[in-house]
Amino acid sequence: MIFALLLFAVLANARDAAAQAADTKEAARAIEFSCPMDKDVRAKGPGKCPKCGMKLEAGIQDLVEYPVSMKTLPASTPAGRTVGIEFRVREPNDGRFVRDFEVVHEKLFHLFVVGEDLEYFAHVHPEARPDGSFFLNMALPAPGIYRLLCDFYPKGGTPQFVPKTLTTAGYAKALRKPDLKPDLARKQAENLSVELKLAPAKPIAGQKTLMFFTVDPSSGFEPLLGAWGHMLAVSDDRIDMIHEHPAIADGGPVVQFNVIFPREAAYRVWVQFQRAGKVNTVAFTVPVAQLR
Repeated sequence: MIFALLLFAVLANARDAAAQAADTKEAARAIEFSCPMDKDVRAKGPGKCPKCGMKLEAGIQDLVEYPVSMKTLPASTPAGRTVGIEFRVREPNDGRFVRDFEVVHEKLFHLFVVGEDLEYFAHVHPEARPDGSFFLNMALPAPGIYRLLCDFYPKGGTPQFVPKTLTTAGYAKALRKPDLKPDLARKQAENLSVELKLAPAKPIAGQKTLMFFTVDPSSGFEPLLGAWGHMLAVSDDRIDMIHEHPAIADGGPVVQFNVIFPREAAYRVWVQFQRAGKVNTVAFTVPVAQLR
């Protein structure tokens, strides 16, 4: 009787070990490769992201936030005058300065600057210094509060999109919420026009919205910083900030972005396209409703 029980236990353990080995093998087969920058890009094997060109990595990385410090030179920031802005990135675990960064869309550091009324927009690139900091000279056009969105990828870490706030010298008004009206009309930029169509026509918060941008003329249409376009969407209360690259684009006149707007709000959407060496920036206002 005892021998039979021992034999049964041995056979059960063998079956468990075989099942675990099968589960491990199945899990290994199930591992997907994903883009560290564009999380929706998945593949069964290694390769490059069709959106940003980055190398796909096994599995899906957990986001680790890297603190960013910012200071201006001079410390007081007058509107309309060129000032220096310095950014430093720290390791999240020990506070050491980060010195090595991945190149993303041909740059080490992308900076988006948005005015509080969501009228002013800039997409610029601070220069890297030998000590790992980034520095930029720029002039803020008018008194007010500005949101600065830092886009970078520490080597060995995860892609970052870190917001900072800068108020010009002497400005003491409270942050205001602009009254944005829906604006989907065709826009004329420097050397092309841009038309926007939405699917669904009335975007719903939390659901995917397909955004089809048609550029005219399409002759001379060129990639901009390694992509067929760049988008920044910001909610009217400046809480939600979304940076996207095209989901479908082949150099033809129609460029498709897929966006999930997280909340009910009016979103200011800037898109940038390049034609014949000129960067074209246009803006739309997209109303997003809650599903009821």
